[in-house]
Amino acid sequence: MSNQAEIEADKSAWPLLLKERTWGPWQLGISLATAAAATWCYIIGEYTGYYLGFGQGFAALFAGSMIGMLIVALAAVPICIRFGVDSIASSKPQFGSTGWIIPAAMQQISIVGWNSLLLIFFAKSTTQLLIALGVIPDGESAIIVPATIFLACALVFLFLLKGSGGLDRIAKILVAHVFVGFWMLYILVTQRWGDIEAAVPAYASTDPLCNYTTGVEIGIVSLLSWWPYIGAMVRMAPKGRTAAVPIMIGMGAPVPLLSLIGIAGILVLQVSDPAEWMRTIGGPVYGVIALLFVAAANLGTAVAGVYASAIGLRHFPGLDRLSWPVLLLLTIAPVVLVGLLIPELFFANFGSFLAFIGMAFAPLCGIQISDYYFLRHRRIDIRAMFVGGEGSTYRFWAGFNPAALLAMAAGCGTYLYLLNPLTYVSHGTYDYTTATLPTLVVAGLVHVIVTRLVVKPAGKGGY
Repeated sequence: MSNQAEIEADKSAWPLLLKERTWGPWQLGISLATAAAATWCYIIGEYTGYYLGFGQGFAALFAGSMIGMLIVALAAVPICIRFGVDSIASSKPQFGSTGWIIPAAMQQISIVGWNSLLLIFFAKSTTQLLIALGVIPDGESAIIVPATIFLACALVFLFLLKGSGGLDRIAKILVAHVFVGFWMLYILVTQRWGDIEAAVPAYASTDPLCNYTTGVEIGIVSLLSWWPYIGAMVRMAPKGRTAAVPIMIGMGAPVPLLSLIGIAGILVLQVSDPAEWMRTIGGPVYGVIALLFVAAANLGTAVAGVYASAIGLRHFPGLDRLSWPVLLLLTIAPVVLVGLLIPELFFANFGSFLAFIGMAFAPLCGIQISDYYFLRHRRIDIRAMFVGGEGSTYRFWAGFNPAALLAMAAGCGTYLYLLNPLTYVSHGTYDYTTATLPTLVVAGLVHVIVTRLVVKPAGKGGY
């Protein structure tokens, strides 16, 4: 197969051949780390800092992040890396040859939400940078922000014209921002350590256990949001054994580490965005460095998100035949609209957005884990994942698997009972279990029970 054919292969949703999967452990780790380290780390840290101090916040976030990353790795990665497919394809054995549209819709909503958040931050940081450098006056920011959002989307489009090759190249350049982030954390901690130790979280409950559990919950749901991204990236790696460490370290560790910037910022300076407080601590030069860092961090993650989203759209009939540039435009268009028309929506409701991630992706992961390991015993029909007509293995009933649908409903109900995503008021065993872990377990159990009582006796699903 020619090099051009290999380039075209990574722009499709079809399984990649081993010779087309060219990312080694370092390439994969760098790409995952570049995608993981973005502005969302500061916002995640901010929400954790509302309930916990610096040390406890880091401990809770690190524990939650590792748990969340492990859940995603167990749910999607085995199928994705084994067959060279993305996250949406990995959900077809559980949801059916038509039912996969449910995870696909969740993927699009999640990535559009995150990318809107990131690119709006990119635009605001770039605008602040131009103001700091004296390029534009302060009063013109209202015009520059939407223009910069459009520019950022255009850059993402250009970077991805070469598919995963563009993602790999931009990751190798922008990975430097991870180390700049650690430098900013060092500056804040060394100069304001006394204030950090003395700070009191604004919304801390009188129950320390509830506060710690909320920190762990925030870590878990933040990392569950990697489900939509991870398949499109790990499918470029040929071996699962060499991918385990890059996944856990490259994608799991940067979030709690860089979230420390947000925790410290909100505790001491009441703002999590380093672009706003670095000038206060270190003067104009530090401020410019921080602004460049934030802009680069968000751009790298947005590139990964748009690539994963575009591959996911390939599964829809008709879209699989579109040219790659047109598909990229369709993927980026919702982000442009959100950024231009309702830029403050995701800022005002970030906590609820995180809860949506947990409520949606925890049951999905529970279904995938129980199905792959306990029901199918790791046996997957790769042909049936892409041929879904009458008589196909994963046809179930009209393309939908009732076991997965009931499990999703049961999981979402469990999450809503344990934690209100709008008010963050908790009930039941939340203080001891989080909301995400019981949701995952309940969804997995319901999927197993309904499959064994209904689906398997009916001869559906290839069990």
